[in-house]
Amino acid sequence: MIIAKNALPGLLDKLAAEYEVYAPVKQGAYSLYKQICNGAEADFGYVNSKIPPKGILFPQSEKLYSYSVTGEGTSLEECVDTRKKVIFGIRPCDAKSLLLMDNVFNNDKFQDPYYLTRRSNTILVGMACNDPAGTCFCTSMDGGPFDQSGLDLLLTDIGEAYVVEAVSQKGKDLAAALALGAADDSQKAAAAEARESAEVACAVNTVGLKARLDVNFYDPIWEKFHEKCLGCAACTYSCPTCHCFDIVDEAKDCNGCRVRNWDSCMFPLFTLHGSGHNPRTSGKERMRQRIMHKFKYFVDNFNATACVGCGRCIKNCPVNLDVREVLADIRGSEARSDK
Repeated sequence: MIIAKNALPGLLDKLAAEYEVYAPVKQGAYSLYKQICNGAEADFGYVNSKIPPKGILFPQSEKLYSYSVTGEGTSLEECVDTRKKVIFGIRPCDAKSLLLMDNVFNNDKFQDPYYLTRRSNTILVGMACNDPAGTCFCTSMDGGPFDQSGLDLLLTDIGEAYVVEAVSQKGKDLAAALALGAADDSQKAAAAEARESAEVACAVNTVGLKARLDVNFYDPIWEKFHEKCLGCAACTYSCPTCHCFDIVDEAKDCNGCRVRNWDSCMFPLFTLHGSGHNPRTSGKERMRQRIMHKFKYFVDNFNATACVGCGRCIKNCPVNLDVREVLADIRGSEARSDK
């Protein structure tokens, strides 16, 4: 299938008549995923968005339910978002991140209706990465610039048009509804050439990393990593797989609501107990938790690494703390058992 670039704004307008459409929008020096009202707002000349589109399914702040108290009792109203959505232009790394998030919000013990309802009502139209950034290392995390995992459609830029591949039944149905034309042999060949020429320059060696993390909880190397960390949480807030949250009640008189907000393991208050005790008293413990969670605990729980190699934490860190260097140091450090 094929979409001419000059026809794309009209196609997005058509989608916006039926769905909430989210696409990358230029904002200053970077791009963000936002709901668009017309196709002309979308800008696909970007490498990756500053903030991942996970917030469309797992909002930074969301009302879970509202309540009111009267003389007759308490009434509750759940705020489950059932609107149909299309995320258009999502990168393969971000689509894969949602597969990892599914483990957290839909497992044998817990099913989150807020996330799952949005997830089931959302179509993911991917945009392949012809020219990955220098900070990208998705191929080291079992992904790739043309990875189709988690997508419904995948678009490949061939210059004046996009070659479209249907990945799921959702994608096939959407392509049929849009009446997309067929790609010819030369267009298919151009897409194959783009796939072959796309190069992820950075590689992270993860061989033996999990085994090292299994035994180095008390390794002195953790003292080193946190020394320049500010604890600002730019890494976690820009990460497509981080999912820590806090829940608060906002009330006035007899009315209120329960709200879920993003949180971060890098904040000192994250593990502060009501008693005043905090098991993670310094940046060392918090940095260790972040690395252990992504590359050990998540693997233990779900047999997958909670990192897609998007490189946002590298780009957004104000003190240039590079997770690639941290992982290399861990692999090269002397392992010590937990005693």
